[in-house]
Amino acid sequence: MPTRTAHLNVTGMSCANCSASIEDALDDLDGVASANANYATDEGSVEYDPEEVSLGELFDAIESAGYGAVSQTVSVAITDMSCANCAEANADALESTPGVIEATVNYATDEAQVRYNPADASLEDLYDAIESAGYSPVREGSGSGGDGEGSGAGAGAGDSGQDARDAAREEEIRKQLRLTLFGAVLATPLLAFMTDHLLFGGEIFPETVFGVSFGWVQFLLATPVQIVLGRPFYRNSYKALVTNGRANMDVLIALGSTTAYVYSVASLSGAIAGGLYFDTAAFILVFITLGNFLEARSKGQAGEALRKLLEMEADTATLVDEDGTEREVPLDEVAVGDRMKVRPGEQIPTDGVVVDGQSAVDESMVTGESVPVEKESGDEVVGSTINENGVLVVEATKVGSDTALQQIVRTVKEAQSRQPEIQNLADRISAYFVPAVIVNAVLWATVWFLFPEALAGFVDGLPLWGLVAGGPGAAGGGVSVFEFAIIVFASAVLIACPCALGLATPAATMVGTTIGAGHGVLFKGGDVLERAKDVDTVVFDKTGTLTEGEMELTDVIAFDREGNPIPDGGTASRADSGEGDLAASDTDRLGENDVLRLAAIAERGSEHPLARAIVDGAEERGLDVSEPEAFENVPGHGVRATVAPDHLDGGSEVLVGNRKLLRDNGIDPAPAAEEMERLESEGKTAMLVARVPAGTNDGRLAGIVADADTVKPSAADAVAALRDRGVDVMMITGDNERTARAVAERVGIDPENVRAGVLPEDKSDAVEAIQADGRQAMMVGDGVNDAPALAVAYVGTAIGSGTDVAIEAADVTLMRDDPLDVVKAIRISDATLQKIKQNLVWALGYNTAMIPLASLGLLQPVLAAGAMAFSSVSVLTNSLLFRRYEPDRDYELLGRLR
Repeated sequence: MPTRTAHLNVTGMSCANCSASIEDALDDLDGVASANANYATDEGSVEYDPEEVSLGELFDAIESAGYGAVSQTVSVAITDMSCANCAEANADALESTPGVIEATVNYATDEAQVRYNPADASLEDLYDAIESAGYSPVREGSGSGGDGEGSGAGAGAGDSGQDARDAAREEEIRKQLRLTLFGAVLATPLLAFMTDHLLFGGEIFPETVFGVSFGWVQFLLATPVQIVLGRPFYRNSYKALVTNGRANMDVLIALGSTTAYVYSVASLSGAIAGGLYFDTAAFILVFITLGNFLEARSKGQAGEALRKLLEMEADTATLVDEDGTEREVPLDEVAVGDRMKVRPGEQIPTDGVVVDGQSAVDESMVTGESVPVEKESGDEVVGSTINENGVLVVEATKVGSDTALQQIVRTVKEAQSRQPEIQNLADRISAYFVPAVIVNAVLWATVWFLFPEALAGFVDGLPLWGLVAGGPGAAGGGVSVFEFAIIVFASAVLIACPCALGLATPAATMVGTTIGAGHGVLFKGGDVLERAKDVDTVVFDKTGTLTEGEMELTDVIAFDREGNPIPDGGTASRADSGEGDLAASDTDRLGENDVLRLAAIAERGSEHPLARAIVDGAEERGLDVSEPEAFENVPGHGVRATVAPDHLDGGSEVLVGNRKLLRDNGIDPAPAAEEMERLESEGKTAMLVARVPAGTNDGRLAGIVADADTVKPSAADAVAALRDRGVDVMMITGDNERTARAVAERVGIDPENVRAGVLPEDKSDAVEAIQADGRQAMMVGDGVNDAPALAVAYVGTAIGSGTDVAIEAADVTLMRDDPLDVVKAIRISDATLQKIKQNLVWALGYNTAMIPLASLGLLQPVLAAGAMAFSSVSVLTNSLLFRRYEPDRDYELLGRLR
């Protein structure tokens, strides 16, 4: 294969060295002939051999070097697919298109998720690739751009084109219904004739009609059915065999119906001696078309919840101009920074922050929580949620494809395109299924033709032989050997159902991910949905996950120069007495407010929740908390700051943190040991405060400040529910051992399962250590420092209110701050995999049982066609019943598979 050249739009370059780094990263890949990156234009080009290296690997190499390559991700609806083989054909056609990074096609949703390089490919190229494979894309507006950082998780084309998709699906349902009714009208007289022939020996209908043989009447009725209903199957069979070089379900249907029809025509014309099977040929197509109608309608119902979610989006917004003028505009005209008035009962048009007013907001469509949430100035709100009471003025912070609603829809669609590993089994079977069925049918037809008496003797004793095959006798009740071989061939190809196998996994996955979205649990892929059920250990971060993350100042203790705590009502501080600044020698006279003020000034430069609680507590006491002259964060230990001379003569260096921070700076924390232990045993986070006067090395312990975090009300219930499922629960925190164990005891975690004092950069190592002995761990966190741990965990789960970095690194996102949703995620995973197994058992069991029956001549072709249609519809129906599942309880079904 000749080499290709990929043109790239590169982000993140800041100098010529960046260009060299990117070129080196690309040159290191096997198959890359040359690579160039231009810092001045932010562009690059790579000449590569697609047989040795993929476009996706080129993008990964650029990201690994610390830069980004712009990509786009779109969702394209596809019509005319009849089985999993059709989905594979489309995926192959898309992935062979220059500029396409990766493509997945979901037969259950009739959609393709395609990530491509916009510098080398366009949406029109994707449409052309699908058409070249013999299928029809639903053409719509182009998708939104990638994120510019290489991941390219754009919103996709599905948002603006949802109406086009719905229209295409509705048209497909109407078309299949019209074809079914057309075929049924013409086939009904054939059914009457078949009934007369089987039950009454042909005594009801005359042999001729107006001098014309009744066989020709059957021919006139069956031929339009063969042409009109058979045309899609013939067309798709041609495309499958000639264009894509693979057989699909349409090939089986075309073979079965055509065999019956051509044999009947040959018999009617006198070319061969045998019976007429026009009724069989017609009813094969009618039953299959009826099955296609039911399948199309079921697919529409399976995606109904997602479409309803999109329909909840507001159409307009009431903007408030700077002069107070109100005007109503379409939603797509709202920009970030615009202010919107939302009256009681109205939808909040887009994501934003409340700048005026107070109300309760129904967020159930996003979080699944039915209780409205109180909102006031400064609170964030989500677009499309309902304002229950009170008037709110909201400033837009996210619009269009960036809103939470659109991100939810995009995440669910991407999840539905990423199939579980169990789908690989079905895909491998489907790849060889149709050829194997055809070979089996030819083999048994040949065997029946060559050895009819031996086989007839074997099956004559079966109870249904006379009823199904048309009566006793060699080779099937009096029909010729050749005729019966034809019946066996048609039945054997028609009874097989690859579409049921193809639908088993994606149909259940589609429903499972939608159930999750409706309950505030977003899975990034079907593969994640599969893994979550195997989790045997859940590792919680403490702050913001098991606890509210809203720290409050609880204790301030001052120490004298000898290291003794000053009792309440002891030496007053100069700040309290109004005597002015403290001299360097007056450390022993620092009171509680002095200690608190020093700690607050030092922590003012930190964004940590513990620091904010100290600053807020000082300000609530009316203390003057100004900016420090210098500030240094000591990760995992505390902070060091320089306090200006206007607070202490000559200024001071102030340390606020743990015992190690003081020891590293030559200050003995031992005098505070007893008080620290007491506070930590109460579940509080205690921090030592030390002061080093300017110009001296005389560092002294000044006091202790302590914060407390409230445990979330559902934390204990979540831990109990996980332990009831046999899941081991652990906790990782940077807090000290005593505080961590106190919180663990309150929520029901075994103290032995607490990992305390873990530095942010070490959390991922801690998770890897937990998994080193074979555990499959789910890490649950919310902060930036949790992102590496989320990435290395078997399943990473981010609290939805956490940082974007944590959510990006996670496999599962919980839209609420409720630890119980961790249990929901595992339950949904378990229930979905059980449903997939039920579907696969049905699909595989059906084929395993029915193909031998047809091969032995125990099924007539028309019955085989009806059974084939029923198989795929039953798989979809079983998946649709799953929509009733509520993840507040485990999925229980009599005889369920584990």
